[in-house]
Order: sequence, then structure tokens, then C-alpha cells
Amino acid sequence: MQIIAGIDIGGTKSAVSFARYADGGIEILDKVKRPTKTDDYRAAFEEYIGIIQTQLKTNPDWRLCSIGISCGGPLDAEKGVIMAPPNLPKWDNADIFTPLQNAFRVPVMLQNDADACALAEWRLGAGKGTKNMVFLTFGTGMGAGMILNGQLYQGSTCMAGEVGHIRLEKDGPYGYGKNGSFEGFCSGGGIANLGRMKAKEALEHGIVPSFCTSMDRLSEVDCKEIGRALEEGDATAREIFDIVAEYLGRGLSILIDILNPDMIVLGSIYARQKDALEPGMQAVIAREALAASGRACKIVPATLGEMIGDYAAVSVGMKAYDDFYR
Repeated sequence: MQIIAGIDIGGTKSAVSFARYADGGIEILDKVKRPTKTDDYRAAFEEYIGIIQTQLKTNPDWRLCSIGISCGGPLDAEKGVIMAPPNLPKWDNADIFTPLQNAFRVPVMLQNDADACALAEWRLGAGKGTKNMVFLTFGTGMGAGMILNGQLYQGSTCMAGEVGHIRLEKDGPYGYGKNGSFEGFCSGGGIANLGRMKAKEALEHGIVPSFCTSMDRLSEVDCKEIGRALEEGDATAREIFDIVAEYLGRGLSILIDILNPDMIVLGSIYARQKDALEPGMQAVIAREALAASGRACKIVPATLGEMIGDYAAVSVGMKAYDDFYR
């Protein structure tokens, strides 16, 4: 049985998934999770190798055909080097290709997490069957993976898709190195910053938001608490998400006008708060985007859910196999 291994590397946890092709899709057969060895990438790589070797010994009918790796950037995807991502600052110039290729002699591919998730949603999820699709992480940060003309597009230096850096307003919540950026308005960190700003304003006017009952608690405000308050009918939380919807619509309008995609798939926060965000977002797109391009583009939540990290890493392994043998 041909097996693809997918390594999903996070700042706190890593997972190695094992999958096979099944009925035109992918079936994940097993997954092994471990805390990420953040202080020693060489030890982490040896652990991943050991996990794969153990699974191959335990399942003698398995034949490893490729390995995919999904990790936050920056990284050099072509050389297989992880370059000190913010969540793994000690993984500087970490060559993950060489130890894996030496151990298994199969195609290995590394992609940043946004591109890996784009591949997963395009091959296996909401974007299946599309030719031009954009995936937006819309989680802790805001990044994009782009499938254009049926191919993963990464640009001349593999930096395509850094949409969180786009400035949408002269001033505003901070994200990706600047105030008023797409990431500043539309990410978990950005929403928390916006929440602190709006909670402070409310408290100064004698209004007590349920997610922040005093000035002393401003530093504790996070996106999850604001989302919970929204679901409970909190007016300040509603105002915050109305602002997020406005700027989400502005950012998507730019992507629609430039890329003319069939579909934009939104992850994480949008998948959880679609009902709160969609009306305002769509109103802005109707106002800002070219009408024909806007009509052609479906905007949908990601469908792979909590397993998207597993499918993302495996999808990179699928691409490694396809690129090597085609």
C-alpha cells in the first residue's frame, strides 16, 4: 500500500499523519502527535524520522512514497530550509530536507502553512473542482495560499500571498508590522487589539462590555472572548465584528479585482463567525469589487475543520509525489 507522510509543524505541537489515496481523495490512516522540540530542531527532525520508521515497521504492507511538510514561514521551500518563524525562533536555517531524504530516499516537499492549506482545500475540501482559488488563513494571522490556473502560485521569491501586509487604512489595529493592515483588522491578534481599543472607549463612556468589565482587564482581551460575547448579544462585540466585516470586504474586493478567482475559501475565524461577518462583508464587496468579478467569485468557509493541518501536510506530500513522477 502506497503511503504519504505529512508532517504538520506548529509552535507548540507537531503531528505526523499517514494517508493513502482512496476513492479520489485521501484517507488518513494514523496520526502521531508530539510536543514540538522548539529548542532543538535537529532533535525534532530525528523524532519525526523515528515516528515514520516505527510506523513503517509496525505496518509492513505500507510503502512510503513521499513526505510533505507544512510549517509557518519564513522558509525556503525550494531548498527545504525553515528560517526562524516567529513561533520557532531557534529554528534558524534549519534544513529539514537532508535528514528526511537521507533516511527514506523519497520525494520531500516543504510549504508554508497557508500554501499547504490552500492545496488541501483545493484538492480535498471546499475548493475541489475550481481552477482559480484563494485560501485565507484568517486565524492568528492573515495569509493567503493561491491556486491560479490549477497550479500553486508562489511568486518569484516564494513570498506571494502575504496579503496581511496590505494597508487598508491609514491608522487602525496593528498587524504584520503596520497599523491599519489587513492582518490588523482581520486576524485573531488584530481583533484582540481592536477589542481592547473598543472596550476602552466603551468603559470611558460608562458602558461595560461583557468580555472586559474593567480597565484592569484590557490586557486579557482576546478574540475568543469577543466571539463568545458576540454570540451572547454584547453590543460592543457586535460593533467590533461589524468593523471586521467591513475591512474583510475591502480586502477581499482587492483580491477579487486583481485575481478574478472562482472561489475564496476563508479559514478559522470566518468558519466560526460566518453568520456575523457575511452580510457586512458581502455588502462591501458589492460596493467595491468589479461587478462581473464579484458575481463569479464564491466566498465560502473552509470545510476541512480541525483536521486541516493534517490534510495540509499530506497534500504537500501529494504534490511532492506528483511533481517528482509526472
